[in-house]
Amino acid sequence: MTGTADDPGDDLGDDLAARIAPHVGLLYPDGHAEVTRRLVRLADEHAAALRGRTVPSPTHRTSCLITYADGIRRRDEAPLHTLAAFLREQVGEVLSDVHLLPMFPWTSDDGFAVVDHRVVNPSLGSWDDVAELAADRTVMFDFVANHTSSHSSWFLGWLAGDPAYDGFYLEEEPGFDVSRVVRPRTSPLFHPFERPDGSTVRAWTTFGADQVDVDVRHPGTLVELTDVLLGYLGRGASAVRLDAIGFLWKESGTTCLHLPQTHAVIKVWRALVEHVAPGARLLTETNVPHAENISYFGDGHDEAHLVYQFALPPLVLHSFVAQSTARLSEWAGGVGPVSDTATWFNFLASHDGIGMRATEGILDDAERDALVQRTHSHGGRVSWAGRPDGSRAVYELNLSYLDALCTVDEAGDPAVLAAKALAAHSILFAFLGVPAIYYHSLVGSPPDLEGMVTSRINRRINRAVLDADRLAEELRDDPRRRAVFDGMRHLMDVRRRHEAFSPFGTQRVLRLDDRVFVLVRGEGTADELVCVTNVTGEEITLPLSGTDVVTGEHADPLVVGAWGYAWLRPDS
Repeated sequence: MTGTADDPGDDLGDDLAARIAPHVGLLYPDGHAEVTRRLVRLADEHAAALRGRTVPSPTHRTSCLITYADGIRRRDEAPLHTLAAFLREQVGEVLSDVHLLPMFPWTSDDGFAVVDHRVVNPSLGSWDDVAELAADRTVMFDFVANHTSSHSSWFLGWLAGDPAYDGFYLEEEPGFDVSRVVRPRTSPLFHPFERPDGSTVRAWTTFGADQVDVDVRHPGTLVELTDVLLGYLGRGASAVRLDAIGFLWKESGTTCLHLPQTHAVIKVWRALVEHVAPGARLLTETNVPHAENISYFGDGHDEAHLVYQFALPPLVLHSFVAQSTARLSEWAGGVGPVSDTATWFNFLASHDGIGMRATEGILDDAERDALVQRTHSHGGRVSWAGRPDGSRAVYELNLSYLDALCTVDEAGDPAVLAAKALAAHSILFAFLGVPAIYYHSLVGSPPDLEGMVTSRINRRINRAVLDADRLAEELRDDPRRRAVFDGMRHLMDVRRRHEAFSPFGTQRVLRLDDRVFVLVRGEGTADELVCVTNVTGEEITLPLSGTDVVTGEHADPLVVGAWGYAWLRPDS
């Protein structure tokens, strides 16, 4: 090859190199040309193996299930196979996508302390079982890029001084100012680890002693992570979730959160992913205030394809607790389309708790405290995060989302709980973007208080493993599970029949009455829908007329019952 180190795009004569070179230059001012070459060669190798695979874009027919690979189990059967069978036999085609939470060997945090990013945990099945799932649905893999298990071969090699892992992790450095570092935990930032020679090294651990942060300031670390990411596309992933990605790059004297270099890494990865498998998508997971979260879209065409809508879960919950949609409507009024290639990833519940950081600047202290009190009333827990000044703030609420919508008495009434669950999810399914439903919400699970108490892990309240055969019986016979499951499937089935719900379309908030949340989707098209949700136990009459596509009934005016909802096609 010919050319100069200052112009790697010309050197390689490659559009991909030209696209990533400015971002690589920001990361590695010295030697960026060689790093660019390595990344382009890596992408070309993966692209050749995939032989031109392309991935369809999300549409109004797209709905995603968030689940652990072993969230539903059957004795003597690979859980990944059990999951595929459950989706095929019980759920059907209303769910098009599946987000598999970490399915790799792990040592703690229910999968997020990964030992080997390239191997399916044998207790879950094999890559063949993943392929079975991907044959029927679009599959998203989880990429825990910020850290590894302290038992991973990468970290053990680094501890042993193996040159192959030189620079892979962050050792505590004299003079490295960590006074402004933002933490999602109250545990120490550094933990001591013993080297084979008996000496001790203190390594950076954002999330705890068993989750050791990688050091992407070293180019070799970035290349290795990139190989893992692109390898997932070859294993059937159509999308990849970048877990805790905001913490990836560390710089002395900064918050070490959302740094320009972190954004640059994601932009590099987007370019490489699109080169290897056009249409494949990156989802960023950054549980932070809304204004910070949306920065991961970049310019709408160069960074994340999908960004978690972290403000939606607590604001929908607040609406039901306060019986007012004022805060939700005000915030949602500022949420619109991003671009023709990027959109929101909407959810209410997940494997984690109900994140509260996104409510900063939206809810006041009294409103946030009301959600804390609702959580405590059900026996749930509240997780806290440390601030640089040593104080702490509410980080997340740990409780089943369906129960959090209800008072304790309401949660004991299957009809009321199902009504509130479906009303809340009618907002989720109507909201601009791609909707994602957690498996426990889909099947109406109660909180696992015993699992939380015995494990001493707050998040276990929402991570129970379900027996497949018992679940099938309960979906038929248990009033709570049956009503929630049947209602969720019906909403998703109706949604996928209407192009108004395009994830790249438009939405407008109508402020008709603070007791209801009203969205207009597909405005000005033949499929325009006015989506109304009542967050109170009162019957409400609204000056709207049309046919409710959820029930098929005509209304003039629209009367919405307690915790009712309607997706109204207006009269012409």
